[in-house]
Amino acid sequence: MSNPTNVALELVGVDKRFPGVHALKAVSLEVRPGEVVGLIGENGAGKSTLMKILSGVYQPDGGEIRHDGKHVVLRNPTDAGAAGIGMVHQEQSLLTNLSVAENIWLGKEKPFLKGGLIDRKAMADAARKQLAKVQIDVDPYTPTERLTFAQRQMVELAKVLTLEDEIEGHLVIMLDEPTSVLEQAEIDVLFARVRALRDRASFVFVSHRLDEILDLSDRVYVMKDGAVVAEMPAADADTEKLHALMVGRSRNAEYYKENRQVAYRPEVVMEVKGLGVDGAYEDVSFQLHAGEVLGIAGVIGSGREELARTLGGLEPTSKGEITVFGKAARLGSPGEAVSIGIGYVPRERRVEGIVGFLPVVANITLGNLKAVTRAGLIDHAKERATAESWVKRLAIKTPTIRTLAMNLSGGNQQKVVLAKWINAGAKIIVLDHPTRGLDVGAKEEVYELVRKITGEGVAVLLTSDTLEETIGLSHRIIVMKDRRITERFDATPGSKPDQLDLIRHMV
Repeated sequence: MSNPTNVALELVGVDKRFPGVHALKAVSLEVRPGEVVGLIGENGAGKSTLMKILSGVYQPDGGEIRHDGKHVVLRNPTDAGAAGIGMVHQEQSLLTNLSVAENIWLGKEKPFLKGGLIDRKAMADAARKQLAKVQIDVDPYTPTERLTFAQRQMVELAKVLTLEDEIEGHLVIMLDEPTSVLEQAEIDVLFARVRALRDRASFVFVSHRLDEILDLSDRVYVMKDGAVVAEMPAADADTEKLHALMVGRSRNAEYYKENRQVAYRPEVVMEVKGLGVDGAYEDVSFQLHAGEVLGIAGVIGSGREELARTLGGLEPTSKGEITVFGKAARLGSPGEAVSIGIGYVPRERRVEGIVGFLPVVANITLGNLKAVTRAGLIDHAKERATAESWVKRLAIKTPTIRTLAMNLSGGNQQKVVLAKWINAGAKIIVLDHPTRGLDVGAKEEVYELVRKITGEGVAVLLTSDTLEETIGLSHRIIVMKDRRITERFDATPGSKPDQLDLIRHMV
């Protein structure tokens, strides 16, 4: 590490664990005054966790954070701001029903109070000074909802720069995927402002677009599986080198039960033509066959998460056609999806997948109550027999079927969600990051289950945290970038693409 006086922000051996996940593993990183540090890695590499620790949302379990050479404890975002650390969020934090000035000074209104009321002229005048720093010409009284996305990004940056007047030390500004929905001309403006502000601040730039990382950054850190695996000057790197560092390891065919991957059936159970959701993705077309695992690969902002939620009935479409089992389908709600044989296993299983305060038996039968009711009342014997059958069939580890779902492990909760949808008659399952937060053993059990249900003809649409998992489980893979499909790959055993093949079409 450099001498502390030459380092604006430093992480030393920072560690973070969540149940079943070692999210950060002794991460050390430094940001020097006036420099732009690029931070890259696959989805799930630990970038988001690192950013949340630096912004005070999470606290580390080990290691140290130093700002201007001094140890700091960031217990919340207020502490981070007091240390001169701010973030421009990918999913913007501005309140669109407030004016530009109100957003810039949100939570910092005290200097503008007169007799208990806000002096809006004084607030607007102060906001103009902040807007001038990022060279954006908008009226501070303008409702934020009227601004373009690019203008809002500049307002976010102006808001972060208010820290300049509050602290003596050097500012460190984190840019979290700031270009994901910007056009090239808007990106050029943003980059120009970042370069112009380097005398006032250092930047940590997180992006999946490696060409942008190389263009804007002075140095690049590469993360994989919660650890920093490389650090180098941007001038010494190229996209191929960064691709290889991001992928790192080889795929384990046995782990993903590839020997049990059987050919899918010719029957088309779902066909999508020209599907789109305004601002999320466009012109998506594909066929899904009985017994097939169709992987959807892409980085955050590519549109794949929104596509998965559309097909689960949670994100209404703006255009295009969906045909399910040969009939036109309108997936306006999860209920409509379920009624035509589609089940959705969400990434946030504790929030959207299970009802934690209900027992396992109720969670399994919840998707098909008609099958266990008689004269409008639940037939408890039938309900118990149904649940016990699924517990045995899917090897769900639970003390009893009366155990509350919230008390099961993550992997067994995921099995309960799958049991619910298959019991409800789902022939198409949307798996949205199905192994997120699971340990290695629990992941392997989910892979075993995927092989089991697809062998019985159930079709699976898969979005995953890692390319390794997507390749290992899928029969075919669709790659998305910038809200469109950019490539398609065969992924049957013996024809699996390399991770680098996919990354070339993702970033």
